[in-house]
Amino acid sequence: MKSSLRLTLASFLLAAAGLAQAGEFRLEVDAGADGQLAPVHYANSFGCSGGNVSPALRWSGAPAGTRSFVVTLYDPDAPTGSGWWHWVVANLPADTDHLRAGAGNPGGALPAGARSIAGDNGEPGYLGSCPPPGPAHRYVFTVHALKVEQLDLPARATPALVGFYTWAHGLGKASATFLGAR
Repeated sequence: MKSSLRLTLASFLLAAAGLAQAGEFRLEVDAGADGQLAPVHYANSFGCSGGNVSPALRWSGAPAGTRSFVVTLYDPDAPTGSGWWHWVVANLPADTDHLRAGAGNPGGALPAGARSIAGDNGEPGYLGSCPPPGPAHRYVFTVHALKVEQLDLPARATPALVGFYTWAHGLGKASATFLGAR
């Protein structure tokens, strides 16, 4: 009898987990095969010779009440003591569900109202990966769903300030991690 109850409970939990996954906030990033960043997404500076093209992103299953999005690319393994922000885009409208390849580059097509924030290189827009020689670095792409229509950011907002407001107004996030090494 106890094993039958356990089996029923296990079946119920598995079914519930499947339902939860069906509506989960998901992010897909076209940045390379097998979790490795493709050379086209590496920087063309800091000693790297990549294409410096921002990858295509698609997301789905945003939480109810989402009124805007923030997209980030962060390297927690950068040898800075605080990681490295490669890309920050704030105030993406709530009806946005993707960014095309190159959207983060000069002349790229961001949705109306979206704002590119200067990364740790001091310039707005996408800066591809360029890890120092050695172990692979993790590059974490994240889309944050916010409960506000836009973040009220000063002209010279930093990634840390965007992060502060993002966490204060966040409803959920979805991430995808890729590895990059030289």
